[in-house]
Amino acid sequence: MLDLRKRNQVEFGLVSVFDDTDIEVTHIAKESRQGLLTEGFKLVRDIFLIIIVFVLFGVFFVQPVVVEGTSMLPQLHDGERLLVNKLVYYRIQSVRWGHIERGDIVVFWFPNDPDKSYVKRVIGLPGETVEIKSGRVYVDGKQLNEDYLDKEFTQTMPPPMQKKVDEHHYFVMGDNRDNSSDSRYWGLVPEKYIYGKAFFRYWKPNNIGFLEHGEYDPSIPTTPANKSDSSSDDK
Repeated sequence: MLDLRKRNQVEFGLVSVFDDTDIEVTHIAKESRQGLLTEGFKLVRDIFLIIIVFVLFGVFFVQPVVVEGTSMLPQLHDGERLLVNKLVYYRIQSVRWGHIERGDIVVFWFPNDPDKSYVKRVIGLPGETVEIKSGRVYVDGKQLNEDYLDKEFTQTMPPPMQKKVDEHHYFVMGDNRDNSSDSRYWGLVPEKYIYGKAFFRYWKPNNIGFLEHGEYDPSIPTTPANKSDSSSDDK
């Protein structure tokens, strides 16, 4: 009988690097491990860069703060989270990039205890005279039209007062005039203590949105302060 088998026959399917110098042999397991290490390194690198960006963003531009207390009702509630724009008041040496306006809701270090920070609304600007009479606020003799206030939180009649705002200082008040520790009681806020303007509420979900800025239309008739009038933490 004929023996069709050939000695030293090479089996089909085996590939050798000596067959063709252009053939590249890939070790799947080894390549997979290297690929995982490379992708893992890229992921860690990207996460690190994202963290750095957020840190720099928080240090120089925007900072989240938590409202504690009820002094800014009805605008702000206890436990709400705000975003504070730090760039708008950022100072380079003695020059600020932005400027503070009446009606701004600002966050500042409490003058009597700089370890604490308060959030209030700017009422009086440097050089102005703020007077409170019969529960109403007058600036340089003209009554402010404060549409952001709620009568529910302005029931009490604080004693009359008059205060001239020094240069580089501000007179601030809480919107909850019945329960707010502010410039009426402890004085003015130095400009250097104001570190940001609250502009956006991101928590709680039902109140997400931009904050209301006090608008004072000069065309609205005002009542002179000397005219008789009988109408009645975040600390």
